[in-house]
Amino acid sequence: MKILVTAKRVTDPDMKIKIKPDGSGIDLSSMSFKVNPFDEIAIEEALRIKEKKGGEVVVVGIGSEKAQIEIRYGLSMGADRGIHVSENGYMDSEVVARILKAIIEKEQPDLVILGKQAVDDDNNQVAQLLAEYLGWGQVCFASKIEINESKARVEREVDGGIEVLEMDLPGIISADLRLNEPRYPALPAIMKAKKKELQSFKPDELGVAVAPKVIIQKMSQPHLREGGRIVPDVPALIRVLKEEAKVI
Repeated sequence: MKILVTAKRVTDPDMKIKIKPDGSGIDLSSMSFKVNPFDEIAIEEALRIKEKKGGEVVVVGIGSEKAQIEIRYGLSMGADRGIHVSENGYMDSEVVARILKAIIEKEQPDLVILGKQAVDDDNNQVAQLLAEYLGWGQVCFASKIEINESKARVEREVDGGIEVLEMDLPGIISADLRLNEPRYPALPAIMKAKKKELQSFKPDELGVAVAPKVIIQKMSQPHLREGGRIVPDVPALIRVLKEEAKVI
């Protein structure tokens, strides 16, 4: 079984984000980066399926040359080879989905597992767009995956409990937080990953135009919350809520 997974390079979610003074984007000069945590969970699940069923795990990353660091991390976890699509410009979810579609058509995997969302932009769109473009079945927010021959049985958490879905393969699955606990690569695996195959493509080599449909015009910090105040009695509280806060 061939499984394709993603490894997006994202800003460390534990660091404080700063906006550039002109509002043109995020100041990345002092930021650290890591594999998107949900993609890391997707890679781990692909490796567990491979350990049970055999086959190959291919890690795909899209971005600047530095995105190869996160692909190599996936290889150090145990993936067999990597694919890097080199693009320095801004890409919205639609562009990413079309690039992944082109890679999937080249690789012909039996299963694609992605993180349910990236922790930098939190769009939660790529898996759904990709399934539509490919005409494949999809299950999002998986908390348990079982592969039986040519079908995937997937559990996911919903408000009322656990929903169980079955999907024919090939198909798309997006990984939720409780799917697994990713392994930590040992030093020998990290060293071995440096020698694993890593192909590189440009979007135009895949026949994909990278002009985004979603344009970010300006970014700004949210307004700081003002400190609270003490009012002497309930009538004064009602007056403040009505005349000043205008919430009643």
